[in-house]
Amino acid sequence: KDPRGINLADIVLVGVSRTSKTPLSMYLAHKRIKVANVPLVPEVMPPEELFKAERGKVIGLTIWPEQLNQIRAERLKTLGLKGQATYANYDRIIEELEYGDEIMKKLGCPVIDVTNKAVEETASKILEIYYRRISNV
Repeated sequence: KDPRGINLADIVLVGVSRTSKTPLSMYLAHKRIKVANVPLVPEVMPPEELFKAERGKVIGLTIWPEQLNQIRAERLKTLGLKGQATYANYDRIIEELEYGDEIMKKLGCPVIDVTNKAVEETASKILEIYYRRISNV
């Protein structure tokens, strides 16, 4: 929640809700990597610090809309909420993903598609990007 965390992080993960930002952050933390996690929501402008972050520090996460729809519908069910909530609405998901893509393009960050990927698999790709970046410093 504190945008100053972006400056302190080794890696900054960005993506819409349910693209595995938090589980990835926790997994990477066990490997002693400091991770900031910035959700991309159309109604909320990302913190200014995100656009000033060191090149290569920010990594975007995306997912196929069909899978995100399934994940969110399941999440709503778990919470005992109606499946037709805006959160799991397909058109809303498309809008969020398009917004996320737009922000990631502005950031010029690498983007990883997390569709059908285990946290460990995505984390491995993130670490590859991270180690490549720090070895070029």
